[in-house]
Amino acid sequence: MQKKHQYFFFSIISVMLLFSCSEYQKILNNDDLTAKYKAAEDYYNTGEYRRANRLFEQLVPAYRGKPQAERLVFFFADSYFNTKNYHLAAYQFENFIKSYPKSQKIEEVSFLAAKSYYMISPNYSLDQTDTFKALEKLQIFINNYPDSEYLEESNKLISELQNKIEKKEFEIAKQYYTIYDYKAAITSLDNFIGEFVGTKFREEALFYKFLSSYEIAMNSVDSKKIERLNELIQLHEAILRYYPETLFEKDLSKKMKAIEKEINTFTN
Repeated sequence: MQKKHQYFFFSIISVMLLFSCSEYQKILNNDDLTAKYKAAEDYYNTGEYRRANRLFEQLVPAYRGKPQAERLVFFFADSYFNTKNYHLAAYQFENFIKSYPKSQKIEEVSFLAAKSYYMISPNYSLDQTDTFKALEKLQIFINNYPDSEYLEESNKLISELQNKIEKKEFEIAKQYYTIYDYKAAITSLDNFIGEFVGTKFREEALFYKFLSSYEIAMNSVDSKKIERLNELIQLHEAILRYYPETLFEKDLSKKMKAIEKEINTFTN
């Protein structure tokens, strides 16, 4: 009995979907712009953005120069945004900005255009060209609308993008340590720390600088070993001064014991 009920239920759903698709195709092929306009708004308002988008695509050229055009172009761009087609969303939002610079929605559209670029930004391990572009667009928005209701979100998006760039640069610098090129690692980590002063990766960068310096010092010739070991002690003190509860305390303590032992052995 239960299987019969399930079969009946799915049959009803299938019929409804088929009917819905059939109705939608009729609207797409309909030359009645008024009916198509109403259907497009209905789909948009109920969250059926893909269907709405196809209708707006047909309506925008037909209403160009008419009072409804501004509203349609916004819906068209926003339907791309809501279907995660961010490249086309950014293009259409910027098209809106050029076409309707005095629109009451210009601030919202400017933010959504910038946010579209934020959504395009890839994972930190990939090329960050789009991330830099998103940062530029968001900064321009903040400069143009310093009192915007979207200011807090814009700053949050900028922070996330900046963090992504810092993460990529840190991983590049750290990679020298993983391939045992310790001198290059120290140079790259120093450059990273100098360039990104307030970065959240600073503690970890100092730790990997310590590890790289440790490897060089412990394998140095006698004439340079003591000097380099003492520099390691100073670096360790600097890390603890900035980060007294460092996440790397266990590893650092282990290395410091080895350093102290090496110094005692060497001096004796």
